[in-house]
Amino acid sequence: MMIILEGILLVFLVVTATITVCFRNILNSVLAFSIFSIVLSILYLVYQAPDVSLAEAVIGAGINTAIFITAISQVRRDND
Repeated sequence: MMIILEGILLVFLVVTATITVCFRNILNSVLAFSIFSIVLSILYLVYQAPDVSLAEAVIGAGINTAIFITAISQVRRDND
């Protein structure tokens, strides 16, 4: 059962990484990267590393996404 869950999460991880790179809209790419980080933190939980999972969820999905969205909004505001 765990091998199937790991396989599904790994496939979803590869798909979200590919989607992140292929999006032409930067905001969509950042949101896909956030989903990538969430899936990665779930995978860390499956591998029984809750401390790494928590750090990935907070830093990867939370702080990085907030910084990227803030930077995108600042760049778009400066271009107007």
